[in-house]
Amino acid sequence: MEEKQAEGNSAYSKRPLWQWIVLYVVIAIIVYGALYYIFLPKQNPYSTQSQSTQQTSVSQNGVYKVMSKGKLGTVMTDPKGMTLYTYAKDTTGVSNCTGACLKAWPVYVATSEANLPANVTVIKRSDGTMQYSWKGMPLYYFAKDGDTGDAYGNGIGGVWSVIKQ
Repeated sequence: MEEKQAEGNSAYSKRPLWQWIVLYVVIAIIVYGALYYIFLPKQNPYSTQSQSTQQTSVSQNGVYKVMSKGKLGTVMTDPKGMTLYTYAKDTTGVSNCTGACLKAWPVYVATSEANLPANVTVIKRSDGTMQYSWKGMPLYYFAKDGDTGDAYGNGIGGVWSVIKQ
């Protein structure tokens, strides 16, 4: 008789079966969610580009090339394929991206002023850096674009845009 009472006082017998089922279901959901989050490919929420975009080079010169980037269409990149952007707060021939802005949006530094393609000019920034510009608008990279297919900066803050061709 005492043996049955000892068994009846176990931790499993203090809770009804339905509570144990709910507990196991909740644990399974948490584990599934954690695994899903860990192994899900990361995509920038600001990007209008799908991760499976196919890129093809359309035209090229020494300063820029034009590439097709899925939903974004045909955009301008540097010769290595890194996406170039313009800043809506800039004015023709003047860059207004300074300080912390430059850490997130590095300048597309001009390496030469000779034999520039049509619509490409070089401007002199207030810090003395020479920067390429497209139709007078200074050109930048986005620091979080880590690969040639990235265009994560498009549309950020409503002021950064890829150059569509």
